[in-house]
Amino acid sequence: MYTSETRYITFQGVRVRYDSAKSYDELVAALLADIGERPLSLDDFANAADSWESYQRQVEPHVGPSGFMLFALFDHGAWIKKAGIDRKVLRVIFGNPMIAITMLRHDVKAGLFAPVEALVADEGAGRSSLTYVKPSSLMVIELNPQLLSAAEELDAKVAALAAKVTG
Repeated sequence: MYTSETRYITFQGVRVRYDSAKSYDELVAALLADIGERPLSLDDFANAADSWESYQRQVEPHVGPSGFMLFALFDHGAWIKKAGIDRKVLRVIFGNPMIAITMLRHDVKAGLFAPVEALVADEGAGRSSLTYVKPSSLMVIELNPQLLSAAEELDAKVAALAAKVTG
């Protein structure tokens, strides 16, 4: 009989923060202008597709200029006010299944960190920031050169998006 075994693997993520002279609202608008303003569901695409090719055809029109689409928004600023924290903070989940597959084909556990998450925060005085954890630092925790290569390509795409929208 098979018995369950628990394994603990320690790894270190790398947090990346881009400070911006844009206001919080301007930064959110710039980000959503690139990745889309309406969250999309991967399940909807999967349920409507009968092959990988048809899945790709359905996804591609929703990809923004930087290669990503919006999957979810969590407005932390809306609820943390109840605890006395008056600050605008938005968690944004975005990605692209055509990029994700380049990693998942080498290790499906990379799906734990795909899509990517970012946090847009009001820093006061008309400034804001965009923070995320470098995807490769989360996905590649064991020797896997193919996964590392694909994840580093995602790192570059996320960094380019962050620089674009915060600049």
